[in-house]
Amino acid sequence: MIYLDHAATTQTDKEVLKAMKPYYDKYFGNPSSLYALGREAKKAIEDARQRVSDILHCEPEEIIFTAGGTESDNLAIFGVMEKFLTNSEKYHCITSNIEHPAVLYSYKKLEKFGFNITYIKVDQYGLINPKDILRALRPNTVLVSIMYANNEIGTIQKIIEIGRIIKNYRHIQRIDTLAKNSNYPVFHSDACQAAGYLDINTDDLGVDLMTLNGSKIYGPKQIGALFKKKNIQLAPLLCGGSQENGFRPGTENTASIVGFAKALELAEKNKAKESIRLKKLRDYFIMELLKIDNTILNGHPEKRLPNNVNVTFRYIEGESIMLKLDKEGIYVSTGSACHSQSLDPSHVILALGQNSEDAHGSMRFTMGKDTTKKNLDKTIRIVKKAVKELRAISAIDKE
Repeated sequence: MIYLDHAATTQTDKEVLKAMKPYYDKYFGNPSSLYALGREAKKAIEDARQRVSDILHCEPEEIIFTAGGTESDNLAIFGVMEKFLTNSEKYHCITSNIEHPAVLYSYKKLEKFGFNITYIKVDQYGLINPKDILRALRPNTVLVSIMYANNEIGTIQKIIEIGRIIKNYRHIQRIDTLAKNSNYPVFHSDACQAAGYLDINTDDLGVDLMTLNGSKIYGPKQIGALFKKKNIQLAPLLCGGSQENGFRPGTENTASIVGFAKALELAEKNKAKESIRLKKLRDYFIMELLKIDNTILNGHPEKRLPNNVNVTFRYIEGESIMLKLDKEGIYVSTGSACHSQSLDPSHVILALGQNSEDAHGSMRFTMGKDTTKKNLDKTIRIVKKAVKELRAISAIDKE
């Protein structure tokens, strides 16, 4: 098996599984219980919260454990915006046109609620011009959500610069009804793909809310975290108990929380060395793929995640290549895994300026800790063969 879809999910690390096991069969108590078994589980959760907060350079109470990246994004967006629902038409939000569906669809829903939304366009490399954020800010802007690194094309945004722009704007402009409150606009970033490769120090980044996901960093699935700065007001999505300081009711998933903390620690520990290794493999893989005629690199050639390669093979369908690779035990994706069963072209690739026909030929290869040059050489051989065969029978007009 050659697995090249690490942006979709990763296998759970053996050290993570080992850390989780006691909380399935030994310390399985409800963390809200007062007896010893429950206290052991509660202690494990608070220990995990401290370890995560140490990595993010924040306070433990600023970490909310959730069921994954999608829930964290939804909690950040709807949690901030709930208080403005009664006068939605008076308020404004900003995001980009290449966000993950968890953010993009949330903003579409805000639009239906009556909020004014600005969708910042990206350039041909998927980069946002921070000045476009500044130009889009209004006195009534309450939320800005910009992804740290794109899940499809790997382009890394200038989050620190955007954070500074928003912070400076707070000093010179206030929402009329919130004149005494200096917390708006709130800045949220989806950093699910960034963890393990980029700096996630919240002080450095200048974010108020930041989303993380366990399944992208060799942790368990259905576990994530939302960093929430102390002074940010947030309404819970769910009704129930007082778990997670009232922001996420329901019996805590102790084992997965412990696993998430362990996975994040390992990701941080190995980040520098692994990023250098993968960057070399990434650049080699891109160079070889671009030797194929009519192949386009999607995303920025340099400002991209170390493990991400996204290309468009013109005149063929990406799904056809994916199925040929699947038969050879090579696993990749077309566009976003969240839409792998959709026949619509990727909204991210379209945002780069490609037409719908070409966008259908986009392929994403995302490497991980088990990826070797030998893996990539085999993949290159099979991809070249598949592209040649498929173009020979393609009904797409080759100009």
